[in-house]
Amino acid sequence: MQAPKKKKSKAKTRHRRSHNWTLSAPARSVCPRCQNVKVPHTVCPTCGWYKGRQAIEV
Repeated sequence: MQAPKKKKSKAKTRHRRSHNWTLSAPARSVCPRCQNVKVPHTVCPTCGWYKGRQAIEV
């Protein structure tokens, strides 16, 4: 089996692996009651409603 002729630098290795570390923006949805932007599958922080009922008092 062949072996590498030269050692790969840390920068080259880390640059190749850096794609797995990227962060993505969280998903967004619109509250059907107040039309504000919220995170899906959570209580709306503005009106306090979730799945057609009031979950918390705001």
